[in-house]
Amino acid sequence: MSQSSSQNPGATLSRRKLLEYWWTLPVGATFGVLGWMGVRAYRITFGKKIPGEAKFVPGSSVKIAPLSSFDAEYKAVEFVYTLGERKTPAIALRLPEPTRSSLTVSGRYYAAFSRVCTHLGCSVEVVRSEETLAQSFNYRLTPFHPVLGCPCHFSVFDPAEEGASVFGPALSGLPRVRLEVKGDALYAVGIEAVPLTL
Repeated sequence: MSQSSSQNPGATLSRRKLLEYWWTLPVGATFGVLGWMGVRAYRITFGKKIPGEAKFVPGSSVKIAPLSSFDAEYKAVEFVYTLGERKTPAIALRLPEPTRSSLTVSGRYYAAFSRVCTHLGCSVEVVRSEETLAQSFNYRLTPFHPVLGCPCHFSVFDPAEEGASVFGPALSGLPRVRLEVKGDALYAVGIEAVPLTL
C-alpha cells in the first residue's frame, strides 16, 4: 500500500463513491431542463394575458397618415410615437370590425399598436400570407386574416383581438395606441404602458 493511501484512506473511498455516482449529474441536469421546459410551455400555453380596458398615457399628438391611406381592410401605416424621451415604433391598421379600443370614423375602424414585441423587444411586422404564418410561425388562423408577427421568436399578435398575443413566447399583447381624427388625417395621441412581463 502506498504511503499516501495509508495516510488518507478516505480520499480513495470518496473518489470511488464519486465515480459510482457520476451519472447522477447528467440525469439531474436532464430532469432540471425538462422541468424548466415544462414550466415554460405551461406559461406560454395558459399564461397569456387577455387585454383589458385600455389605459392610455396621454402624450404628444403625432400625425400618422391621411385617412385615404387606409383604402382597404388591414391596410397598415408605420409611424413613430413619441412620449417624453421614449420613441416607440408603431403601426396603425384599418380593421374589418370594431374592437373596444378602436376608433370608428364613417363606418371604418382603425386601431394602432406598438411594434415592439412584448417578449424580447424585436419589431413585429404584418403577416399577410396564410402560408407564411403556417410555415414560418407554425400557426394557423381560421378564417385567416393578417396578423402582426415577430420574426425573432415567432410570437403572433392579433389586431382584431386588441393586439393580444395568440401564439408564441410573448405573454402580453402589444401596447395599444390611442387614435383621434383631425380633419382628414389619423393622429396618435396616447399609448399604453409597456407590460412588465416577458
